Amino acid sequence: MTPLDPPSTPDETLARWNRQLEDVRATMQRGGGGPGLITPDRLAGMTGLQALQAMLAGELPYPHIADTLDFALVEVAEGRAVFQGTPQLKHFNPMGGVHGGWYATLLDSALGCAVHTRMPAGRGYTTAELGVNIVRAATLKTGPLRAVGQVLHVGRQMATAEARIVGPDGRLYAHATTTCLVFELPGARQA
Repeated sequence: MTPLDPPSTPDETLARWNRQLEDVRATMQRGGGGPGLITPDRLAGMTGLQALQAMLAGELPYPHIADTLDFALVEVAEGRAVFQGTPQLKHFNPMGGVHGGWYATLLDSALGCAVHTRMPAGRGYTTAELGVNIVRAATLKTGPLRAVGQVLHVGRQMATAEARIVGPDGRLYAHATTTCLVFELPGARQA
């Protein structure tokens, strides 16, 4: 979409989101992608962005948590990561609302992967702090939501990012910030 394109309606946005999710899942299946763990030798020499692109292409496994909580990475770019998920009954707390852990995990995934896109080969990160604000309740009728993570800063030892969960109508459901520790991966040589 360019600045001159007319704005999408929520139904058009939802249809585009669902097509993109179907395309990503089909590409991953064709590439043999599924849930699993990535061994360090398979990541050797890859930047974080290259690793996430390989995951989207089905060349590397995606994390099991994506199946557990029914969400998927759908886009990556330098400093940006987008996940899509749909709250389901199994994600609800006993009081009938979507559990805060579902929002937090979706946001943490978008935040962490946005930071990961900025990691050079041999460097990694881990979440040190996660702050989540849930501003609107999701329900079984909400449908797909997207968490969009964007890097704010990446340094030698620390990175920060922010993310938002939005619906196809642009409504905000939650937002978060993170501070990540950045470090050399075991066995990696610095350039």
